[in-house]
Amino acid sequence: MNTRSHTLRNTLYSSVGMYTEYVLGMLTSIIIARHLGPDDFGAYSLVIWLVAMGIAITNSGTASAAIKFVAELRGSEQPRMIPILLDYLRRAQRYFLVFVLVAGGLLFLTIGDRVAPNMNHAVLLGFLIIAVALRASYMFNIGVAKGFEDFRATAMVALISTPVNLALVIMAWLFNAPVEWLLAIFLVSSLVFLMVSSRQISPLVPERIEGVELPGPLMDRVRRHMGWTALTVSVGFLAASEVEVLFLNLYADSHAAGQFKVAFQLAIGASALVPGVFGALLLPMMANALSRGREAAGRRFVASTAYLALLALPLVAFGAVFSTAVIHVMYGQEFLPAGPVFAFCLAATGITTITLGGSSLLVSADRQRSILMLVTAFAALKIIAGALLISRFGLTGAVMSFVLVAVVSAVAMMALAIKVSQAMPEWGRLTRIALAATLAALIVLPMRGYLLPWAQVVFGGLVLAGSYAPLTLLLGCWTRGDIEHLQQLHQRFVSGRPRVGARFLEWAHARAGAGEMT
Repeated sequence: MNTRSHTLRNTLYSSVGMYTEYVLGMLTSIIIARHLGPDDFGAYSLVIWLVAMGIAITNSGTASAAIKFVAELRGSEQPRMIPILLDYLRRAQRYFLVFVLVAGGLLFLTIGDRVAPNMNHAVLLGFLIIAVALRASYMFNIGVAKGFEDFRATAMVALISTPVNLALVIMAWLFNAPVEWLLAIFLVSSLVFLMVSSRQISPLVPERIEGVELPGPLMDRVRRHMGWTALTVSVGFLAASEVEVLFLNLYADSHAAGQFKVAFQLAIGASALVPGVFGALLLPMMANALSRGREAAGRRFVASTAYLALLALPLVAFGAVFSTAVIHVMYGQEFLPAGPVFAFCLAATGITTITLGGSSLLVSADRQRSILMLVTAFAALKIIAGALLISRFGLTGAVMSFVLVAVVSAVAMMALAIKVSQAMPEWGRLTRIALAATLAALIVLPMRGYLLPWAQVVFGGLVLAGSYAPLTLLLGCWTRGDIEHLQQLHQRFVSGRPRVGARFLEWAHARAGAGEMT
């Protein structure tokens, strides 16, 4: 199987898993938000944010090490070392969990009344530890599957576990359950995710062979990767997560926190949904490319950046035009103030998505120290800017802080990736992609406000997609290799009809550049 077919197969499985997890997960979130309303949803979101913070610390370094080094050991034909590596990483994960337990206890002893007023802190701490342990182990299993480049396993986890979670939430909604029951459901669903993921990766891991040990140089690299990545992930969580929810609960109110959480969550999910099916493949792909030399990795970085832009920018254009209509359809009148917030958050996450190729290159190139320095600066900027802007401007300040950090971090990450790879992104191509998305947005702009919200979302999305695709071909946004593959698909699935489409692809192929296909 060639590289293109292998990548497309993995992308298909990843697409199935991510689309299932996103659609059903978003439906679950919508039900919870509508059930609780902005105020209670803001408080609930803070608890879930604390769980996510604990997961980031517990899994810091271990999940990414599983992806990176499992892929490396497979590529170097040393699979017998994989079980030993995973045992070591799981032990490290348990040590991180102990740290979370201690940190959580200190948090509630010192500022518990401000962070979680009107809650039993002992019960909440117990919930956080159990939830973090279950979810971190599940996410580690997903990292193992990605290291094996078995995206069928990740798709099966989503196909089995996510519907169970949705069914439990629907039951809670029908019985008008309080927020405590929703937290209990979170624990049950976490256990389901862990059990299904463990079953999926079990056949992938080779049997242990007595006497096999990890070589000293490899262990040194694993420890170094884990140490730097642990710090990077833990600090980076503050830069990448919705820490604004914490500040809004502290300095504004839970109502504003609920509005921001809705917009942030929808933007993050949408950005992961479209480019993420390819982005999930980037770390093992980049590690593989680096094993063939810096030049190969540089070409992969340039090509992946352009490809991610092709997928992310139309989503940003759609959000710029129809953000309020999307919020209205999904969350109702109570959450309408989240509409403009969603547009800005989607633009920020779109920019971040385009830099995924660069960040994957840096991780694969063992540049964790440089990444840590950058991410620490981003986290400090986000905390300082968030605290100052939110305390002064409330929800608007949260948006300002989020966008500021996203733009600064994207520019810095791209600059470092360019320096490491010595490869320059195709700025002309990226500009043409942005122009195509802008023109598509202008085409659908008259539809905003003149149709019912659901009609704006459905028909506006169809028209935008139908305009964007030919615009990208017309403006030369695809390489010759890309278009050759489109021609093969056009011939295979619709027998080259309509002929006008085939002729258009031939014309686009004749004027396209010869860049590498991702």
